[in-house]
Formats: sequence, C-alpha cells, structure tokens
Amino acid sequence: MKQKIDIKICGLSTNESIDAVIAGGATHMGLIFFEKSPRHVSLEQSQGLSNHAADKIQKVAVSVNANADYMDGIIKAMQPDVLQLHGSESVERVRELKAKHNLPVMKAFAISEASDFEKVTPYIGIADKFLFDAKPPKGAELPGGNGVAFDWEIMDALPKNVPYMLSGGLDASNVCEAIERSGAKAVDISSGVESAAGVKNIKLIEEFLATCHQCDITNQG
Repeated sequence: MKQKIDIKICGLSTNESIDAVIAGGATHMGLIFFEKSPRHVSLEQSQGLSNHAADKIQKVAVSVNANADYMDGIIKAMQPDVLQLHGSESVERVRELKAKHNLPVMKAFAISEASDFEKVTPYIGIADKFLFDAKPPKGAELPGGNGVAFDWEIMDALPKNVPYMLSGGLDASNVCEAIERSGAKAVDISSGVESAAGVKNIKLIEEFLATCHQCDITNQG
C-alpha cells in the first residue's frame, strides 16, 4: 500500500483554484502575504479565501519578515493552521510566534549545497517543519516561487528525523523523480502550476496532484 504524500499548493488567490486543490487531494494550501510577490493577497482577500476553504484542508500563512502587527492581522483574518516563515526570521522569532499564537511554524530555507544545512541546525527542534527551496536567481526579489530546482540528492545530508517539504522547480514531469532522489515525504509547488506569474492554471494543478498520488514513497527512510 502506498503511503500518502503531503502536498501543498502555494500562492492561491481565487476560490476556483482552492476548489481544484481540495478536489485534487492536496493536504495544504498556502496564501502569500508579501507585497512584492505576484501571489500576494490582502488581509481581506485572505479572510474570504480561508472561509471558502473552511476545514477541508490545512491552511498555511506564508510571510516574509512580517512584524508583530502584520502577523497579528494575518492570523486574525486567515485563521491559519500553520505559519510559514520565508524570510530571515531568527530562532527567537520562531519561538515567540509559537508561544504567542499556539500554532506550528514551518521555516523556509533556500539551499543549493549540503553545507547550507549548517544554518538550519539551530532551528531543529524549534521549528515544527522546514521547507527547502532553491536559492533564488541573482537579483530576484522573491525568496521563493522562482521555479528553480536544486540537487535533490543533497537532502541526504539532513538528519533523517527532520520533517520537511521539498520545493523549488517542481512540476508534474519531475515530482516523482524529486521524491525518489531526495527521500521527501512532502512537496510544495507554486509557479509550477501557473500559466503566468501569480495565475494558477487549474489543469496544471489537477495534473500535478494526480501525478503526486502516483509517486511511490513506500521504501523511503
């Protein structure tokens, strides 16, 4: 029997895309709170999207170095199940958010080689999960969602008991290979299911999710 893989579709901004994500069997949906991103949603938008999703899926609020007031606003509007921190948030900030809001925190890191895990080590046991994305191209304004992949085999350098989502350059054509080579049990995608920056493509969402459900993680460590 195949194990079920966790799948997060990130950067959603319409009810239609949320419906496709839920219908396709994703476990998580992400809303982006970062004004430089083409996937950014306002607090008012996030409330409507979150209400539409109801309790049918885990809702992830993605922010980048959000200050206390903005984070309070995000949580009040969206009522997320998970906070994803995609900036340079410190270990102390992760602890503070977990204690204040009683929510699990997923800390994102951009990586390209095994030595990059050195910066992750202080967060192990503090963050509830990690998201590993490729380092953004030189000059890019976005910390993630750039559609860039990295060498998935470097995940062997991460301690086996550290929970994480694999991101960066994934799409229906390579997700099973990425899972096999990295050992990941959870994946995250944003630009790989878009027809233009910030514009989710329903067909691509459906294809990606259907493919993920066929990927075999039974023998992974």
